[in-house]
Amino acid sequence: MELLYLFCSILSTTFTSLVLSLLLPFRHLFRRVSTASSAEDVGNSIFLYQGTVWHERRLPVHHSFRYNVRYAFIDLDRARRHVPSDHLSGEEARRAAQTNGTVFLLTIPPSVGYEQNPLSVYYCYDVEGSTQTLKKCIAEVTNTPWGERVLFSFNPTSDLVAKPLHVSPFMDMLGNWHMQTNDPGDNLRVVISVQHPELGNYFTASLTAKRVTSLKAGDHAQFFWLMPHKVALWIYWNALKLWWKNVLFIQHPRYQTPMYREETLLRDKNLRCCRSFGCNELNNPHVEARKYDAVAETRDNHHFTWRDAKWPWC
Repeated sequence: MELLYLFCSILSTTFTSLVLSLLLPFRHLFRRVSTASSAEDVGNSIFLYQGTVWHERRLPVHHSFRYNVRYAFIDLDRARRHVPSDHLSGEEARRAAQTNGTVFLLTIPPSVGYEQNPLSVYYCYDVEGSTQTLKKCIAEVTNTPWGERVLFSFNPTSDLVAKPLHVSPFMDMLGNWHMQTNDPGDNLRVVISVQHPELGNYFTASLTAKRVTSLKAGDHAQFFWLMPHKVALWIYWNALKLWWKNVLFIQHPRYQTPMYREETLLRDKNLRCCRSFGCNELNNPHVEARKYDAVAETRDNHHFTWRDAKWPWC
């Protein structure tokens, strides 16, 4: 039944995207004749990035791939009319991060009726005198095809978080996510590596991008055309490759461990209490301990918030 739903969803998305793509030139024309002040306002509150997503799995088999990607970096207070639905508002993000400054959302906006966002990040700033400093980030992770979502805060400099979501049927729920990001300017970088108790540091995903400065505000629809579709295509295509390489297929934990969310909270609490973690026989334990001790000393509660799967995955 779930496979039938997935097939029907793909057909529906294909038809909707085709129709809306045909209407895209008319939408572009309408935006061209809109007021210049509106376009200027969008241009000052939405910044565009273009770059590369890279994944590398080193165990139990080696598998890597990269694809080009485009992101929007949105000021949630100044561009409220242009913020994609189903995301936090600026005020909600500030409350969650306990900050008082600007909040930017890094995300792939919906395009021609379809949205695909494995990872969105909220950059939350604190006002310190006349300047703003990046204080906290909030990760918004959505898994495919279930559409479950988890939000949690993390220290952008370096943080270790207990894995809270079944993001791939070829990864178990053990291990932790080591996360880092910079303060986005002309360049943007997000790196996530998996620290597994048996496989070690066996998986890394990264986003590296540069700010696009020559694009006009009215060209955003063309800039993101079929971008979510391409992300979904890469996800499904590489899942097929992993299956072909005989990587173990792992069922969603809700079928075997219904209390996996509670277990995540316990594992994350243990991480904050333990000063030597991420060590295993495949890594140098002294290097790993030094690497994460500073993280352990500065971390606070990650404030996990889950959203259930959508029908019929629930």
